[in-house]
Amino acid sequence: MSKILVIDDQKSIRNTLRDILEYEKHEVVLAENGPEGLEHFEADKFDAVLLDIKMPDMDGMEVLDKMMQSSPDTPVIMISGHGNIDTAVEAIKKGAYDFIEKPLDLNRLLVTIRNGLDKKELVNETKVLRRKVSKTYEMIGESEPMKRVKEMIDKVAPTDARVLITGQNGTGKELVARWLHEKSNRAGQPFIEVNCAAIPSELIESELFGHEKGAFTSAHKQRKGKFEQANGGTIFLDEIGDMSHAAQAKVLRALQENVISRVGSDKDIKVDVRILAATNKNLQDEIKEGRFREDLYHRLSVIIIHVPSLNERKDDIPLLTDYFNNLICQELGVQPKTFDESAVEALKNINWTGNIREFRNVIERLIILGSDTITEEDVKTYAMPLA
Repeated sequence: MSKILVIDDQKSIRNTLRDILEYEKHEVVLAENGPEGLEHFEADKFDAVLLDIKMPDMDGMEVLDKMMQSSPDTPVIMISGHGNIDTAVEAIKKGAYDFIEKPLDLNRLLVTIRNGLDKKELVNETKVLRRKVSKTYEMIGESEPMKRVKEMIDKVAPTDARVLITGQNGTGKELVARWLHEKSNRAGQPFIEVNCAAIPSELIESELFGHEKGAFTSAHKQRKGKFEQANGGTIFLDEIGDMSHAAQAKVLRALQENVISRVGSDKDIKVDVRILAATNKNLQDEIKEGRFREDLYHRLSVIIIHVPSLNERKDDIPLLTDYFNNLICQELGVQPKTFDESAVEALKNINWTGNIREFRNVIERLIILGSDTITEEDVKTYAMPLA
């Protein structure tokens, strides 16, 4: 059952709408003017609002403005006996879900309310999913190196500055990129990840920029590349140090001119993307060896964020142990294990060459093979030989 607020200065319309909506099993709250409607709206949560435009004291457009400021996801359906196209367009621009003229077509009204409620439910589900995704990509750590990384993310994320993320394999460079996107103004737009090391050099241009039908032997149809897919959002070029020289030149052009061209086409396509890049290589050395363009390096490295290795942040191992213990046990459908202090200390003494990726695997191994309480002996048995 949904809760709907009806704001209209005509008592007969209020009562008619209440009777119809209550027959449809909705809970209805009535208000005879704008101020009263806003008072109800601020005091309670509503799934939808029916709002008259022409009312004394405060007209519907002003009420709509205030509602959109406090709850922009609530569908507000404007109703008016004095409507025209300009009024309808203005209402939609201000955030109204729809505009219906009086006398009301009740079938259309009910369909519009149902669609508005469905949209609100989808928005709520999307928010829940986004929270779940954010939890999946949670950044664990309170050590000084991790505090510096988090501070950098908070400062840089709201800007469109390009960021080069450096660090060893398995340290969580992708995690930093995702948080830069999630905390940016582009968070509602696509986040497109490209692993440059996993794509053959002869296909990287097609992958990034797309291709036209017939551009090469297997190009049976036109295809959009990752830059077009990321338009309005963020593209993350992981392992950019493995990108071919030809692709580097095209990426440089995209950075300089905000345009790309598909393989097999001379047509320029405007793109609006924020570029984040990551590498486990020393790009300065790659430049000296002639494998990476210096001009591209300087374009990408407006901001450099170095992700510390696990060996550089061993103070975070107790937190990471607790986090992965709960996460993995939840995935396995078992109760979280207990790690005694000696086990945690033993984990601190390991040389984590594989960083967080290796650490997670070891915790999973201990959970599967160890007893209910993980001890130092368990760590020596199941983890140390791999250190």
